[in-house]
Amino acid sequence: MAETADDLSTPLGQQTARRKRRFRLPFTGIQALAGLLGLFLAVFAGFAIFGDNPLGGEPVVRIALRPPATPPGQGEKSAMAPPGVAEPAKSASKQAASAEQKTVTIIDGSSGKRQDVVIGGDAADKAPAMMAGVEQRLLEKSRYGMIPTMFEGQKPFTVYAAETDRAKAAKMPVVSIVVAGLGVGAAKTTDAIMKLPSAVTLAFTPYGSDPSKLAERARAQRHEILLQIPMEPFDYPDNDPGPQTLLTTLSADANLDRLYWHLSRFQGYAGIANFMGARFVVTDAVMQPIIREAAKRGLGYLDDGSAPRSTAPALAAAQAMPFAKADFAIDAVPTAAEIDRALAKLESLAKERGTAIGVASALPISIERIGVWSKALESRGIMLVPLTTAMLKSRSG
Repeated sequence: MAETADDLSTPLGQQTARRKRRFRLPFTGIQALAGLLGLFLAVFAGFAIFGDNPLGGEPVVRIALRPPATPPGQGEKSAMAPPGVAEPAKSASKQAASAEQKTVTIIDGSSGKRQDVVIGGDAADKAPAMMAGVEQRLLEKSRYGMIPTMFEGQKPFTVYAAETDRAKAAKMPVVSIVVAGLGVGAAKTTDAIMKLPSAVTLAFTPYGSDPSKLAERARAQRHEILLQIPMEPFDYPDNDPGPQTLLTTLSADANLDRLYWHLSRFQGYAGIANFMGARFVVTDAVMQPIIREAAKRGLGYLDDGSAPRSTAPALAAAQAMPFAKADFAIDAVPTAAEIDRALAKLESLAKERGTAIGVASALPISIERIGVWSKALESRGIMLVPLTTAMLKSRSG
């Protein structure tokens, strides 16, 4: 009857909507979001407090170092050694090297941040030996790796100098060509190694992905090699040579530390050369420790000639250090005609003074013109020689 009464009292054309009971959550959306955020913070705090992660979430790389397999029979021979007979010194040194650990410092090139990584001694000791022809006695351990040094009067300058007929070079004008900027760009570096005459000296920057491999290949082709040391130019940092650049604003110890990093990048070089550095090489106070350290380690020094007021000649002379200053860049204008003209000018200087030194980059046109020019050079009474030969001839003269 109630429903009939409602129907009769409802105005014509209208219907009363039946109210449905809506389900409501016991909390609002904002309260739910705040709860989830609180839960996340609680989990994060618990992980940070109780989690065993001393690196604080930094990326980690695990390196498996396995000891070398013992050659067949070696273990039995050692076991059968008579009492009181010592193992060979070579075997003992290998065991000591395997047990020793090395710390390798990885430097972020953009930020300069350092990270020390400990690896097994056996792997670290084998690294320098991977480069063929490197005299192990002329290596010294640094915190960055092995760097050159002198040993019982032997110097890297003389040991790694390329072979040439020095008696013949002493009797005739000589020209030395140094092709620089190698190591970054495997293709252009390989072209320079394979297409240039072996008497051309090759200078490598320290920034290649695998400088040891390319430097070893260059020496296998009988090229003499140099290491280029990045130094501060006048427009630094707009013009930045690269990570670990030697700077006039750093202390002597800081620059020497950076020098050691560069020296450890590969081995087998007879000397070093500046890479840029127009501001650095004219500042006596910062150049002096670098020249003194390089001389102490038995290296020669090439000044690329880009800074007329360079202090390197006087500093090298004070250290009785093998030294040379390039006369000019032969491919400053990288066209065939201009390169040929520059090479002809080097010939004239060699006939006038006895020696002439040119530097070049590894441009395809430079490599091609140097190769063509060198073929008929000796017929014109001039000898193409490695840089060390030109250095020694200039010193004796």
